[in-house]
Amino acid sequence: MFKRALTTLALVAGLTGGLGVAAHAQAPAAAPPAATPAPAATPNDYTNPDTWLCRPGRNDACAVNLDATVIQADGTTIVERFHTDPNAPIDCFYVYPTVSTDPGANATMAIEPAETNVVLHQFARFGAKCRLYAPMYRQVTLTALTAMLMGKPIANANWNLAYEDVQAAWSEYLAHDNHGRGVVLIGHSQGSGVLTLLIADKIDGKPVQKQVISTLLMGTALQVPPGKDVGGAFQTIPLCHSASEIGCVIAYSSFRADSPPPPNSRFGQGRPAKGTVAACVNPAALGGGSGALTAYFSSSSGQIANAASPQPAWITPPQPIDTPFVETPGLLTAECVSNTHGNYLAITVHPTPGGRRANDIGGDVVLGGQVQKDWGLHLIDADLNMGNLVEIVGDESKAYLAQGGK
Repeated sequence: MFKRALTTLALVAGLTGGLGVAAHAQAPAAAPPAATPAPAATPNDYTNPDTWLCRPGRNDACAVNLDATVIQADGTTIVERFHTDPNAPIDCFYVYPTVSTDPGANATMAIEPAETNVVLHQFARFGAKCRLYAPMYRQVTLTALTAMLMGKPIANANWNLAYEDVQAAWSEYLAHDNHGRGVVLIGHSQGSGVLTLLIADKIDGKPVQKQVISTLLMGTALQVPPGKDVGGAFQTIPLCHSASEIGCVIAYSSFRADSPPPPNSRFGQGRPAKGTVAACVNPAALGGGSGALTAYFSSSSGQIANAASPQPAWITPPQPIDTPFVETPGLLTAECVSNTHGNYLAITVHPTPGGRRANDIGGDVVLGGQVQKDWGLHLIDADLNMGNLVEIVGDESKAYLAQGGK
């Protein structure tokens, strides 16, 4: 299993792109050159609260201000206050993407701004619907992914370590925190890759599967047979088609509708040799077609990676916005598209001529002053769909409980 995990993580988390690149290179067509085997690492002790970014009832990375300023097309605003649910009936378990800026091949377990910032953007808002669990893990770093994409892998990069850590955290959570509750699994980029392995090895077809309400895999190319809901990565876990469906998976990678994945794209691509395609499930329209996005963007230029193009001035003329997030009703829609470019979530921007609100969004990967189209909107996969996903988790929670879930 560990050998398969290493190979799969190299392909899913590495070659399909880490989050927040510092340099750009074409992804190799095969697994990276073999490096010196990494020495065995000491297992993490996930009974230690310091190994967790988020746990219920703590003043930690998830206990943050998530208020948003709702900006209409005419520039009028109202403030939307965010409230957690301290009595949420279900749990959410999150594995964050490649954000570590540590200089080594694998991240340390020190909680740094990179990890707390990504939780702010991708996970804390789910606290409105569930208790939040987010383990730290010794992920492959941005340093290592950049080196690998340049064809110069760092010696002793331990691809399997990320999986071992998350598996240990999941086991500890099940043993001492879950108490039979329903749980939603959430990941992005490398986090989605690790969760894909965890589900395939420890959940798919196992007794615990009945407790997994749904899985949200953002910024990844989950493999399924063409036209099928199961098969490929998972054998018994289907793609979602409604918010009342339990035990299913939502997976997607986002691209601008007018800038689809190019041939060298790291996302949206299938594996023809295995007869599979990349799954796309639209959080804005689970049953198919186009739907309006409830996006939550940073009110400033802040993003989860320094390679992202900045968000625009949200209102013209510019005026102070006192909340950390903005919401832009009517600006964006999404639709899953399947064509010669791949299977991907196409994001359409709907400008309002003469309006005072911004008519575009930032978030594209920009390196050397050039937008890197092969990455699409990878850096804001979560921001684009956050409101939709939180609503889906709430609806799924009700359906799960109504069907007798604990």
